[in-house]
Amino acid sequence: MRGIWFDGNKAVLRNDIPMPQADEGHSLIRILRAGVCSTDREILKGYRPDFRGVMGHEFVGVVTESSQDELIGKTVVGELNEGCGKCILCRSGREKHCLSRKVIGMSKDGCFAQYMTLADHLIHVVPEGLSPEKAVLTEPLAAALEIPERIHIAPGTPVAVIGDGRLAFMIAQVLHLTGTPVTVIGKHPEKLSAFAPYADTVLTDEVNEKLRSGGFTADDMFETVVDAAGHPSSMEMAMQIVRRQGTIILKSTYAGAHPFDMSLIAVNELKIEGSRCGPFEPALTLLKEDRIDLPEPEWHSLEDFEAAFSSTAFKAGFIISEL
Repeated sequence: MRGIWFDGNKAVLRNDIPMPQADEGHSLIRILRAGVCSTDREILKGYRPDFRGVMGHEFVGVVTESSQDELIGKTVVGELNEGCGKCILCRSGREKHCLSRKVIGMSKDGCFAQYMTLADHLIHVVPEGLSPEKAVLTEPLAAALEIPERIHIAPGTPVAVIGDGRLAFMIAQVLHLTGTPVTVIGKHPEKLSAFAPYADTVLTDEVNEKLRSGGFTADDMFETVVDAAGHPSSMEMAMQIVRRQGTIILKSTYAGAHPFDMSLIAVNELKIEGSRCGPFEPALTLLKEDRIDLPEPEWHSLEDFEAAFSSTAFKAGFIISEL
């Protein structure tokens, strides 16, 4: 089987990966499309130093074998985290935090290959009429939807999103649907222009200059700041532009550590909320109803994986097979 394998230091294309076998309660999925996420790029930088295996976790595919007959032949997407099913976290609806969970593309073989296996209860059937090219974005959209799922943001409350990438683009649109006034802070004018229908936009350099000159007042600050930039320096900005007793939502994952003044959390009585995987069914509904505007992904073959990983497009991904 062909696939993109992380050997502990780098990604390599292999043609000799053993065909996965679906155990009881699992399905074998033929991958159609797979999306590159910033987390995949962080793995290449050391985010998961113990991982060895097939990379990737954003996918759409067709079930070819399953312990549930009704899934066979269905076009599906799937969640990342398979828990043990027995611990208190799994029993209380927190499977994605199970201490012994298996995570596709991070601790078990992922979707940057011709086939993968996944637990049946993590599989979601793609609605009829939703193309694989759009369905592959279910997982990152679900991550954006996790924000209003977990954290109450009152309509009319000013929110800042730091970052101008694909996840930030989805977050801005999700928050826009709730009536929340959104300001997106980013480094790339050409990317920020795409946010105009959903948010006010401002360049990172302009915000930093205003902070240096002491130009931010409490009225200029934000009740909630979402860090979706994928860079540790964005956390420093978030702590400077959030209002006292406000909330910072950390959506970024990145390798390495970055020091910042922890006393600000206590003195300013800030709430820090981590947020990652989210609800798939609402994401599929929004995609089917075309309520989220998504740029056309930049597609690559598996052989062209280095270009996909280094792409600056809003979204890059792999065409692995056809329906």
